[in-house]
Amino acid sequence: MAQPEPLSLAGRRVAFTTPHTDAGGSGYGGRLHAILRQRGAQPLPVPTIAIRAHDPDLLRPFVTPGALDPFAALDFTSRSGISALSRALPSSPARCPISDAASALPFTVEALGSEADLLDGALLSRLCRDAAAGRVSVLVPDVPTPAGLVEALGSGSGRRVLCPVPDVVSLREPPVVPGFLAGLEAAGWVAVRAPAYITSWAGPRCAEALVAAEAAPPDAVVFTSTAEVEGLLKGLDAAGWSWPRLRARWPAMLVAAHGPVTADGVRRLGIEVDVVSARFSSFHGVLDALAAKFSSKNI
Repeated sequence: MAQPEPLSLAGRRVAFTTPHTDAGGSGYGGRLHAILRQRGAQPLPVPTIAIRAHDPDLLRPFVTPGALDPFAALDFTSRSGISALSRALPSSPARCPISDAASALPFTVEALGSEADLLDGALLSRLCRDAAAGRVSVLVPDVPTPAGLVEALGSGSGRRVLCPVPDVVSLREPPVVPGFLAGLEAAGWVAVRAPAYITSWAGPRCAEALVAAEAAPPDAVVFTSTAEVEGLLKGLDAAGWSWPRLRARWPAMLVAAHGPVTADGVRRLGIEVDVVSARFSSFHGVLDALAAKFSSKNI
């Protein structure tokens, strides 16, 4: 992948609604904040959803010795799912949830884009002692979307796939995960949903940083998931505002979506999208697209 242009967003004030952390405590929002800084932008964090760890007991049935032997695959739709399962896995190699028996069938672990970097040897060896010998393979789809996961995994032929996904509270569940599970079922898989972490609204004050930015209005706002948009709309309502009023206040502000799945969700919630990243395996894609838009508009 080509390196991003240095300082391609120099002087631009960019708001983003990405949550501060994932379920493992590492930062979705922190990573985007850092990339914006690298490009010379002035980041404006406006996290509208929160991601937190679930009760670890909910994943325990899937991480006991041999518990994953009835499964042929493990599909992750997010970094938070990987972090949650990693925390739940036993540290002892004698208690791996995937058997290392010579007669056991191959097992596939699938993740999206740069999130597959978390599937390192240390984690795989906690899934199966024989992971390094080829018992477990990592699959990264060419198209980093849930639909891409389904296509890359291929026909299920009645096999089982474990899907660590979020429970969504205080927000409507976006159609991404239900659509992903339905796609697996349509491809012949028996998809088993595992409650890995919680996605919730960040609360009635979550939009205050954006509403209060009158002295330094944002040049753009970046959405990286549909849930963030619903959270922002709820936050604006709680602050006595609305999206149309905000757009009227800053008509030149661009709306950028991290990939077509997010863009579709943003539009379903009634917000027009100006920029959609064509490369969405990492946050660099949406920022490249945003920089190109500013350049084309010469603003």
